[in-house]
Amino acid sequence: MMMVAGLAAAEDTVRLFAAGSLKPALTEVARDFEAITGIRVEATFGPSGALKDRLLKDQLAGGAAADVFASTNMEHPKALAQGGQAMPARPFARNPFCALARPPVALTSATLLDRLLDPAVRVGTATPKADAAGDHAWELFAKADALRPGSGRVLRAKAMQLTGAPDSPKPPDDRSVYGWLMEQDRADVFLTYCTNARLAVEEEPVLKVVAIPESLAVGAVYGLVVLKKGNAARGNALADHILSEVGQAVLERYGLTKP
Repeated sequence: MMMVAGLAAAEDTVRLFAAGSLKPALTEVARDFEAITGIRVEATFGPSGALKDRLLKDQLAGGAAADVFASTNMEHPKALAQGGQAMPARPFARNPFCALARPPVALTSATLLDRLLDPAVRVGTATPKADAAGDHAWELFAKADALRPGSGRVLRAKAMQLTGAPDSPKPPDDRSVYGWLMEQDRADVFLTYCTNARLAVEEEPVLKVVAIPESLAVGAVYGLVVLKKGNAARGNALADHILSEVGQAVLERYGLTKP
């Protein structure tokens, strides 16, 4: 605690880049960290892939836009670490995939694949490569193809990539993108992380969250890194707090599980 007090006296801000799906949980984690340390957290949330690309660009230009980067996968943090821009990547949470359905779509875990393949059912996903949730949706489609050859191609062709890209629709500031998109009737079923789906249902109680069956199950192992060209002392303090019992308890309240 003496070390943390010294950090707060020297500089009162730590910069966090984090995946959009982590916003509710990490906002609360950040508030706890600020209360304990006196160090303010300046957070930027967005698609993991786009944030990683921005960090790489800033690093190559000789700077760092963030002190800590928290991603919805391990690949993006590892890319920064392996490139020498960051310290070793550490897993800090898990987040399974769920299906978010609008009425009147009758959806259960057992009927999920049938309904996704139904030409009348509009399927929404995030944008692959730009957003890790899109990558996991494509991973689910690959598993579907193993169960029913040809189904992966059908699902990739019909999936509407509604989030994660620079030109994706933007919700109002006080809305989650998934709850807002479903309210706007942009999709009948949206494949996303369970944390996103739960938040959408809080906003739109008519929506339904359906578990992905084991044969199609995918999910994220979330990873974080401390950027070398940022402030490593403040970055390590925040990273350690996220991984602490206090930080993990907050993440679990939002539906994430321990790594």
